[in-house]
Amino acid sequence: MVRGIGTSKGIGMGRALIVDSIVLEVKEEQITDIAAEKERYQEAKHQFICEIEQMIEDLKKRLGKDDKTALILQNQIYLVKDMEMENGINRLIEEKKICAEAAVEQTCEFYITLFASSDNDVMNQRVTDIVDLKTRMTGILMGKEKIDLTQLPADTVIVARELQPSVTALMDTRHVVGIVAEKGGETSHAAILARALEIPAVLSIKGALGQIKTGDFIIVDGEYGEIFINPIPKTIEIYKKKRSIYQKQVQELKKYIDKETVTRDGRRVCLAANIGNAGEAAKAMEAGAECVGLFRTEFLFMNGTSMPTEEEQFEAYKKAAVICKDKVLTIRTLDIGGDKDVPYMGLAKEANPFLGYRAIRFCLGRIDIFTAQLRAILRASAYGNIRIMLPLVTGVNELRAAKTVLHNIMNELDSKNIKYDKDIQIGVMIETPAACMTADMLAQEAAFFSIGTNDLTQYMLAVDRGNENVAYLYSPLHPSVLRAIKRIIECAKEKNIEVGMCGEAAASPAMIPLLLTFGLDEFSVTATKVLETRKNIASWTIKEAAEVTDAVMSMHTEREISDYLQTVLEQKEAVNGTGI
Repeated sequence: MVRGIGTSKGIGMGRALIVDSIVLEVKEEQITDIAAEKERYQEAKHQFICEIEQMIEDLKKRLGKDDKTALILQNQIYLVKDMEMENGINRLIEEKKICAEAAVEQTCEFYITLFASSDNDVMNQRVTDIVDLKTRMTGILMGKEKIDLTQLPADTVIVARELQPSVTALMDTRHVVGIVAEKGGETSHAAILARALEIPAVLSIKGALGQIKTGDFIIVDGEYGEIFINPIPKTIEIYKKKRSIYQKQVQELKKYIDKETVTRDGRRVCLAANIGNAGEAAKAMEAGAECVGLFRTEFLFMNGTSMPTEEEQFEAYKKAAVICKDKVLTIRTLDIGGDKDVPYMGLAKEANPFLGYRAIRFCLGRIDIFTAQLRAILRASAYGNIRIMLPLVTGVNELRAAKTVLHNIMNELDSKNIKYDKDIQIGVMIETPAACMTADMLAQEAAFFSIGTNDLTQYMLAVDRGNENVAYLYSPLHPSVLRAIKRIIECAKEKNIEVGMCGEAAASPAMIPLLLTFGLDEFSVTATKVLETRKNIASWTIKEAAEVTDAVMSMHTEREISDYLQTVLEQKEAVNGTGI
């Protein structure tokens, strides 16, 4: 057994097909006719765009015309049309008098180096997009064949160093039962496409191409991130049974799509989704989400090579609002810094970036950027039920400062007769110990709270969750974190404001009985977790949850709590049937 990162649930069993990337040797050949070479580049660019657009249309046919996942390929069209990239390519052709393929390669390598300097997953995904763009564009210019996965034998497991989005999109998915790759993670475009196509996938398996040969029999467990190479018959039999159970569970979850989110004894809560763009809003609504609890707007800034304009932001927020219709769309203002670097913004390197110039601190320091974003959000609020959420707030002074900026923009829009929601709510994310301890004060001035458990846990425990040496200490089940969450919810309830949670803990089966007992109003999870979370909430009564919570809150260590909750969940599964 070999372990990686499970990025698309399910169990696949079949024969391996090694798919190694095509490596093109691009020579820096000199040219004499600059105009002709620039025209050759334009023709290749046109062909590239047509091919990507055709891929998008083909994917939509497979996924359904309303599915937005195919639009992740649109990023490559945005990149190839980007004026900075185009100007860079043309400049190299003109000044160095080199062939178009060399100009494309050198320009792409510049952006690859730029984005690869970040440790952020989203920025690294930009690297994959640009590598894919470079490979396809240079291939077109050089007349080289592309990787063809359109005709595959039944029960094929694709094994690659890294699956580029365009290659994944063109796969003969009728016959692909699993994906294995040496690179990639949960947020990679290959992983997103695999989930949309319901193909089990395990990524980040070091040395996969050295361990697996074409024709090997492979079992792919996309939930636990495990693969088995030429397993013994007993293992195959075990996984055939697991696959059958999983398929039944998937069908069972579909029963929860149109249901309300209620406990077994009738306590109603709101089940929301976390999204990063309008396409994900559509996926969330299709998955049965009742609203959007977190729109991560930083992806609009991180997905390009230059700042999105107010108009571009307005269109993105408006599109999401229209998709959500009358359902609440909570838009978080720009949350960059920490592990979210945006190279073109030129943020200074900091010794402690998680404690530095980030989120609301950055926004209040760059009023020009903050104002453009708030104006775009306000304008979009005329098209849906939008509310605004401020990240990393540490006190009422930041909330008041943001409100001042917002009211100034409202006055400006009023003077120009531009429509917006005059009663738009502004709330705060509670994700710092300072916000937790002043939650009673913040609740007097904020319209709502949303608990960001990812950062709250990190700051409460003084643990860098990305540091493997101390990652074992990171757990929302630590007594201090649980007490912090309980206090935050109590402060919100005292002032009659809604309190939600948009961190990963909101989808944790172990956390659900505790959050129900504390009185959490809204659970905001990834779209793929909506139905599973609804099912888990429906399995509890408030009385049962309270009994579990009382026991947990009397315990002194994270280990005691996690072991106890694991036993409770196992007993519950034994009574109600295996969970998914």
